[in-house]
Amino acid sequence: MMKKTPTLHQRHDDAQTGAAYSGGNTTGKNILVCGSVAFDTIAVFEGHFKEHILAESIQSLSVSFFVPTMRKEYGGCAGNIAYNLSLLGASAVPVGMVGPDASDYIEYMQRLGINTRHVQVLDDMFTPQCFITTDLDNNQIASFHPGAMLQSAQNDWGDTRAAWGIVAPDSKDGMFAHARRFKSQGIPFVFDLGQAMPLFDGEDLRQMLELADIVTANDYEASIIVQRTGLSMTEIAGSLRAVVVTRGAEGSTLYENGTETHVPAIKAEQVVDPTGCGDAHRAGLLHGLVQGWTLQQSCCLANVMGAFKIASKGPQNHQPSRDQISEALQRHYGIKLSLA
Repeated sequence: MMKKTPTLHQRHDDAQTGAAYSGGNTTGKNILVCGSVAFDTIAVFEGHFKEHILAESIQSLSVSFFVPTMRKEYGGCAGNIAYNLSLLGASAVPVGMVGPDASDYIEYMQRLGINTRHVQVLDDMFTPQCFITTDLDNNQIASFHPGAMLQSAQNDWGDTRAAWGIVAPDSKDGMFAHARRFKSQGIPFVFDLGQAMPLFDGEDLRQMLELADIVTANDYEASIIVQRTGLSMTEIAGSLRAVVVTRGAEGSTLYENGTETHVPAIKAEQVVDPTGCGDAHRAGLLHGLVQGWTLQQSCCLANVMGAFKIASKGPQNHQPSRDQISEALQRHYGIKLSLA
Protein backbone atom coordinates (compact mmCIF):
# COMPACT_ATOMS: atom_id res chain seq x y z
CA MET A 1 0.00 0.00 0.00
CA MET A 2 1.25 3.44 -0.83
CA LYS A 3 2.44 5.62 2.03
CA LYS A 4 2.12 9.35 1.50
CA THR A 5 4.94 11.58 2.61
CA PRO A 6 4.38 13.74 5.72
CA THR A 7 4.49 16.80 3.50
CA LEU A 8 1.61 15.53 1.37
CA HIS A 9 -0.38 14.59 4.47
CA GLN A 10 0.14 18.05 5.92
CA ARG A 11 -0.73 19.92 2.74
CA HIS A 12 -4.04 18.15 2.29
CA ASP A 13 -4.96 18.12 5.98
CA ASP A 14 -4.52 21.91 5.95
CA ALA A 15 -6.80 22.13 2.90
CA GLN A 16 -9.46 19.91 4.40
CA THR A 17 -12.82 21.66 4.59
CA GLY A 18 -14.98 19.09 6.36
CA ALA A 19 -15.43 15.60 7.68
CA ALA A 20 -15.08 12.46 5.59
CA TYR A 21 -17.86 12.21 3.04
CA SER A 22 -18.63 8.98 1.23
CA GLY A 23 -22.05 9.49 -0.29
CA GLY A 24 -25.63 10.47 0.22
CA ASN A 25 -25.72 13.64 -1.89
CA THR A 26 -28.03 12.92 -4.79
CA THR A 27 -28.88 16.50 -5.72
CA GLY A 28 -29.05 17.70 -9.28
CA LYS A 29 -25.85 19.72 -8.70
CA ASN A 30 -23.76 16.53 -8.85
CA ILE A 31 -21.16 16.15 -11.57
CA LEU A 32 -20.57 12.50 -12.52
CA VAL A 33 -16.90 12.14 -13.42
CA CYS A 34 -16.30 8.91 -15.35
CA GLY A 35 -12.72 7.89 -15.99
CA SER A 36 -9.59 6.40 -14.52
CA VAL A 37 -8.62 6.60 -10.86
CA ALA A 38 -4.93 5.74 -10.83
CA PHE A 39 -1.51 6.04 -9.24
CA ASP A 40 1.39 7.75 -11.01
CA THR A 41 4.85 6.55 -9.93
CA ILE A 42 7.46 9.00 -11.24
CA ALA A 43 11.18 8.25 -10.98
CA VAL A 44 14.06 10.49 -12.05
CA PHE A 45 17.13 9.06 -13.74
CA GLU A 46 19.99 11.49 -13.15
CA GLY A 47 21.48 10.89 -16.56
CA HIS A 48 20.53 10.73 -20.23
CA PHE A 49 18.70 7.84 -21.90
CA LYS A 50 20.53 8.49 -25.15
CA GLU A 51 23.81 7.47 -23.50
CA HIS A 52 22.43 4.06 -22.53
CA ILE A 53 19.95 3.16 -25.28
CA LEU A 54 22.10 2.60 -28.34
CA ALA A 55 20.50 2.37 -31.77
CA GLU A 56 22.79 -0.47 -32.88
CA SER A 57 21.73 -2.58 -29.89
CA ILE A 58 18.01 -1.83 -29.91
CA GLN A 59 17.11 -5.34 -31.13
CA SER A 60 18.48 -6.86 -27.89
CA LEU A 61 17.69 -4.09 -25.43
CA SER A 62 18.57 -4.70 -21.79
CA VAL A 63 19.06 -1.57 -19.70
CA SER A 64 18.72 -0.63 -16.05
CA PHE A 65 18.49 2.87 -14.61
CA PHE A 66 19.41 3.91 -11.07
CA VAL A 67 16.66 6.28 -9.89
CA PRO A 68 17.43 7.79 -6.48
CA THR A 69 14.47 10.18 -6.70
CA MET A 70 10.95 8.83 -6.85
CA ARG A 71 7.50 10.03 -5.92
CA LYS A 72 4.06 8.49 -6.07
CA GLU A 73 1.11 10.71 -6.93
CA TYR A 74 -2.62 10.33 -6.85
CA GLY A 75 -3.80 10.59 -10.44
CA GLY A 76 -6.07 9.24 -13.15
CA CYS A 77 -8.37 11.51 -15.16
CA ALA A 78 -11.44 11.04 -12.96
CA GLY A 79 -9.37 11.48 -9.81
CA ASN A 80 -7.72 14.65 -11.12
CA ILE A 81 -10.97 16.21 -12.36
CA ALA A 82 -12.72 15.42 -9.07
CA TYR A 83 -9.83 16.98 -7.13
CA ASN A 84 -10.09 20.22 -9.11
CA LEU A 85 -13.86 20.29 -8.72
CA SER A 86 -13.37 19.97 -4.95
CA LEU A 87 -11.18 23.09 -5.06
CA LEU A 88 -14.09 24.90 -6.69
CA GLY A 89 -16.57 23.67 -4.10
CA ALA A 90 -18.43 21.50 -6.60
CA SER A 91 -20.16 18.19 -5.86
CA ALA A 92 -17.91 15.76 -7.72
CA VAL A 93 -18.89 12.09 -7.97
CA PRO A 94 -16.07 10.08 -9.57
CA VAL A 95 -17.09 6.86 -11.31
CA GLY A 96 -14.10 4.53 -11.49
CA MET A 97 -12.72 1.09 -10.70
CA VAL A 98 -9.81 0.48 -8.34
CA GLY A 99 -8.17 -2.36 -6.45
CA PRO A 100 -7.78 -2.86 -2.69
CA ASP A 101 -4.43 -1.02 -2.90
CA ALA A 102 -6.38 2.25 -3.32
CA SER A 103 -7.79 2.41 0.20
CA ASP A 104 -5.66 5.45 1.09
CA TYR A 105 -6.65 7.20 -2.16
CA ILE A 106 -10.34 6.72 -1.35
CA GLU A 107 -9.85 8.02 2.20
CA TYR A 108 -7.97 11.02 0.83
CA MET A 109 -10.82 11.86 -1.58
CA GLN A 110 -13.33 11.58 1.25
CA ARG A 111 -11.32 14.01 3.39
CA LEU A 112 -11.55 16.49 0.51
CA GLY A 113 -15.35 16.15 0.47
CA ILE A 114 -15.46 14.06 -2.71
CA ASN A 115 -18.35 11.61 -2.95
CA THR A 116 -16.74 8.16 -3.43
CA ARG A 117 -19.90 6.06 -3.54
CA HIS A 118 -19.21 5.09 -7.18
CA VAL A 119 -15.51 4.33 -6.81
CA GLN A 120 -15.78 0.54 -6.85
CA VAL A 121 -13.13 -1.75 -5.41
CA LEU A 122 -12.32 -5.03 -7.17
CA ASP A 123 -10.58 -7.29 -4.68
CA ASP A 124 -8.75 -9.39 -7.27
CA MET A 125 -7.22 -6.56 -9.35
CA PHE A 126 -4.75 -3.72 -8.90
CA THR A 127 -5.59 -0.05 -9.16
CA PRO A 128 -4.54 1.36 -12.57
CA GLN A 129 -0.94 2.52 -12.38
CA CYS A 130 1.41 4.47 -14.59
CA PHE A 131 5.15 4.01 -14.10
CA ILE A 132 7.23 6.86 -15.53
CA THR A 133 11.00 7.25 -15.62
CA THR A 134 12.29 10.68 -16.66
CA ASP A 135 15.86 11.61 -17.56
CA LEU A 136 17.63 14.97 -17.31
CA ASP A 137 16.46 15.91 -20.82
CA ASN A 138 12.83 15.39 -19.72
CA ASN A 139 12.54 12.33 -21.96
CA GLN A 140 10.16 9.76 -20.53
CA ILE A 141 9.78 6.00 -20.58
CA ALA A 142 6.32 5.02 -19.34
CA SER A 143 4.36 1.83 -18.74
CA PHE A 144 0.66 1.70 -17.88
CA HIS A 145 -1.12 -1.13 -16.10
CA PRO A 146 -4.92 -0.76 -16.54
CA GLY A 147 -5.85 -3.17 -13.75
CA ALA A 148 -9.39 -2.66 -12.46
CA MET A 149 -10.05 -0.08 -15.18
CA LEU A 150 -10.65 -2.96 -17.61
CA GLN A 151 -13.94 -3.61 -15.80
CA SER A 152 -15.14 0.00 -15.79
CA ALA A 153 -18.12 -0.73 -18.07
CA GLN A 154 -19.71 -2.57 -15.14
CA ASN A 155 -19.71 0.53 -12.94
CA ASP A 156 -23.32 1.76 -13.12
CA TRP A 157 -24.18 4.85 -11.05
CA GLY A 158 -27.83 3.78 -10.88
CA ASP A 159 -30.25 6.52 -9.86
CA THR A 160 -27.66 9.12 -8.82
CA ARG A 161 -28.89 12.40 -10.25
CA ALA A 162 -26.53 14.88 -11.87
CA ALA A 163 -26.57 18.22 -13.67
CA TRP A 164 -23.63 17.29 -15.90
CA GLY A 165 -21.20 14.47 -16.49
CA ILE A 166 -17.96 13.78 -18.27
CA VAL A 167 -16.63 10.71 -20.06
CA ALA A 168 -12.87 11.01 -19.58
CA PRO A 169 -10.17 8.52 -20.65
CA ASP A 170 -10.90 5.02 -19.38
CA SER A 171 -11.29 1.62 -21.00
CA LYS A 172 -13.00 1.90 -24.39
CA ASP A 173 -15.91 -0.32 -23.31
CA GLY A 174 -16.29 1.75 -20.16
CA MET A 175 -16.34 5.04 -22.04
CA PHE A 176 -19.08 3.83 -24.38
CA ALA A 177 -21.09 2.30 -21.52
CA HIS A 178 -20.98 5.54 -19.54
CA ALA A 179 -21.84 7.64 -22.61
CA ARG A 180 -24.91 5.51 -23.30
CA ARG A 181 -25.99 5.72 -19.65
CA PHE A 182 -25.78 9.50 -19.78
CA LYS A 183 -27.80 9.56 -23.00
CA SER A 184 -30.49 7.21 -21.71
CA GLN A 185 -30.86 9.21 -18.47
CA GLY A 186 -30.93 12.58 -20.20
CA ILE A 187 -27.78 13.84 -18.43
CA PRO A 188 -25.70 16.14 -20.67
CA PHE A 189 -22.03 15.21 -20.77
CA VAL A 190 -18.62 16.24 -22.02
CA PHE A 191 -16.58 13.76 -24.07
CA ASP A 192 -12.85 14.05 -23.42
CA LEU A 193 -10.86 11.77 -25.74
CA GLY A 194 -7.44 12.44 -24.19
CA GLN A 195 -5.10 9.49 -23.71
CA ALA A 196 -7.77 7.11 -25.01
CA MET A 197 -7.10 8.43 -28.51
CA PRO A 198 -5.38 5.23 -29.78
CA LEU A 199 -8.48 3.19 -28.88
CA PHE A 200 -10.93 5.08 -31.11
CA ASP A 201 -11.12 4.77 -34.89
CA GLY A 202 -13.23 7.04 -37.07
CA GLU A 203 -16.46 5.05 -36.64
CA ASP A 204 -16.00 4.92 -32.86
CA LEU A 205 -15.55 8.68 -32.75
CA ARG A 206 -18.63 9.30 -34.90
CA GLN A 207 -20.69 7.12 -32.56
CA MET A 208 -19.43 9.01 -29.52
CA LEU A 209 -20.14 12.36 -31.16
CA GLU A 210 -23.77 11.29 -31.63
CA LEU A 211 -24.04 10.71 -27.87
CA ALA A 212 -22.10 13.67 -26.45
CA ASP A 213 -23.20 17.26 -25.82
CA ILE A 214 -19.75 18.88 -25.71
CA VAL A 215 -16.38 17.65 -26.95
CA THR A 216 -13.08 18.79 -25.44
CA ALA A 217 -9.64 18.10 -26.89
CA ASN A 218 -6.20 19.63 -27.11
CA ASP A 219 -5.08 20.84 -30.52
CA TYR A 220 -3.30 17.59 -31.39
CA GLU A 221 -6.26 15.42 -30.33
CA ALA A 222 -8.57 17.72 -32.31
CA SER A 223 -6.48 17.19 -35.44
CA ILE A 224 -6.74 13.41 -34.97
CA ILE A 225 -10.53 13.63 -34.53
CA VAL A 226 -10.77 15.66 -37.75
CA GLN A 227 -8.53 13.21 -39.59
CA ARG A 228 -10.35 10.07 -38.44
CA THR A 229 -13.91 11.34 -38.86
CA GLY A 230 -13.39 13.41 -42.01
CA LEU A 231 -15.30 16.24 -40.30
CA SER A 232 -14.03 19.73 -39.48
CA MET A 233 -14.31 21.14 -35.97
CA THR A 234 -17.00 23.51 -37.21
CA GLU A 235 -18.99 20.61 -38.68
CA ILE A 236 -18.61 18.58 -35.48
CA ALA A 237 -19.72 21.53 -33.34
CA GLY A 238 -22.76 21.99 -35.58
CA SER A 239 -24.31 18.79 -34.25
CA LEU A 240 -23.32 19.42 -30.62
CA ARG A 241 -23.76 22.11 -28.02
CA ALA A 242 -20.10 23.06 -28.45
CA VAL A 243 -16.51 21.97 -29.03
CA VAL A 244 -13.64 23.31 -26.92
CA VAL A 245 -10.07 22.96 -28.22
CA THR A 246 -7.24 23.85 -25.86
CA ARG A 247 -4.03 25.27 -27.33
CA GLY A 248 -1.64 25.49 -24.40
CA ALA A 249 -0.13 28.93 -23.91
CA GLU A 250 -2.29 30.24 -26.77
CA GLY A 251 -5.51 29.68 -24.81
CA SER A 252 -8.48 27.83 -26.24
CA THR A 253 -10.99 27.98 -29.07
CA LEU A 254 -14.73 27.68 -28.45
CA TYR A 255 -16.83 26.44 -31.39
CA GLU A 256 -20.47 27.28 -30.66
CA ASN A 257 -23.52 28.18 -32.77
CA GLY A 258 -21.48 28.35 -35.97
CA THR A 259 -18.90 30.77 -34.55
CA GLU A 260 -15.34 30.46 -33.29
CA THR A 261 -14.36 32.37 -30.16
CA HIS A 262 -10.77 32.67 -29.00
CA VAL A 263 -10.42 32.52 -25.22
CA PRO A 264 -6.95 33.88 -24.39
CA ALA A 265 -4.76 32.08 -21.91
CA ILE A 266 -3.55 33.71 -18.74
CA LYS A 267 0.13 33.67 -17.89
CA ALA A 268 0.93 31.19 -15.15
CA GLU A 269 3.07 32.34 -12.24
CA GLN A 270 5.57 29.69 -13.33
CA VAL A 271 5.58 26.70 -15.65
CA VAL A 272 6.54 23.66 -13.57
CA ASP A 273 4.63 20.60 -14.77
CA PRO A 274 1.87 20.23 -17.41
CA THR A 275 0.73 16.87 -15.99
CA GLY A 276 -3.00 17.13 -15.22
CA CYS A 277 -3.53 20.54 -16.82
CA GLY A 278 -6.17 19.15 -19.17
CA ASP A 279 -8.05 17.64 -16.24
CA ALA A 280 -7.94 20.95 -14.33
CA HIS A 281 -9.31 22.67 -17.45
CA ARG A 282 -12.20 20.17 -17.72
CA ALA A 283 -13.10 20.76 -14.08
CA GLY A 284 -13.35 24.52 -14.62
CA LEU A 285 -15.51 24.01 -17.71
CA LEU A 286 -17.85 21.64 -15.89
CA HIS A 287 -18.22 23.85 -12.84
CA GLY A 288 -19.14 26.82 -14.97
CA LEU A 289 -21.75 24.77 -16.83
CA VAL A 290 -23.33 23.54 -13.59
CA GLN A 291 -23.44 27.14 -12.31
CA GLY A 292 -25.38 28.16 -15.44
CA TRP A 293 -22.57 30.31 -16.87
CA THR A 294 -22.16 30.81 -20.59
CA LEU A 295 -19.75 28.51 -22.36
CA GLN A 296 -17.31 31.38 -22.90
CA GLN A 297 -17.34 32.22 -19.18
CA SER A 298 -16.89 28.53 -18.36
CA CYS A 299 -13.88 28.37 -20.70
CA CYS A 300 -12.35 31.34 -18.90
CA LEU A 301 -12.65 29.53 -15.56
CA ALA A 302 -11.17 26.44 -17.22
CA ASN A 303 -8.13 28.46 -18.33
CA VAL A 304 -7.69 29.82 -14.80
CA MET A 305 -7.67 26.31 -13.34
CA GLY A 306 -5.12 25.16 -15.91
CA ALA A 307 -2.84 28.07 -15.03
CA PHE A 308 -2.93 27.26 -11.33
CA LYS A 309 -2.19 23.61 -12.07
CA ILE A 310 0.82 24.15 -14.35
CA ALA A 311 2.59 26.12 -11.62
CA SER A 312 2.72 23.03 -9.38
CA LYS A 313 4.43 19.65 -9.69
CA GLY A 314 2.08 16.67 -9.97
CA PRO A 315 -1.62 16.57 -10.90
CA GLN A 316 -3.10 17.17 -7.43
CA ASN A 317 -0.71 19.37 -5.45
CA HIS A 318 -1.93 22.86 -6.42
CA GLN A 319 -4.18 24.42 -3.78
CA PRO A 320 -5.61 27.79 -4.79
CA SER A 321 -8.40 29.01 -2.55
CA ARG A 322 -11.75 29.90 -4.05
CA ASP A 323 -11.00 33.55 -3.32
CA GLN A 324 -7.76 33.26 -5.32
CA ILE A 325 -9.60 31.59 -8.20
CA SER A 326 -12.30 34.28 -8.18
CA GLU A 327 -9.69 37.04 -8.06
CA ALA A 328 -7.82 35.58 -11.04
CA LEU A 329 -11.07 35.21 -12.99
CA GLN A 330 -11.95 38.86 -12.39
CA ARG A 331 -8.45 40.24 -12.97
CA HIS A 332 -7.81 38.43 -16.26
CA TYR A 333 -11.30 38.20 -17.74
CA GLY A 334 -13.42 40.75 -15.89
CA ILE A 335 -15.79 38.04 -14.69
CA LYS A 336 -17.32 38.69 -11.27
CA LEU A 337 -19.60 35.67 -11.04
CA SER A 338 -19.70 33.70 -7.80
CA LEU A 339 -18.17 30.21 -7.78
CA ALA A 340 -20.74 29.00 -5.22
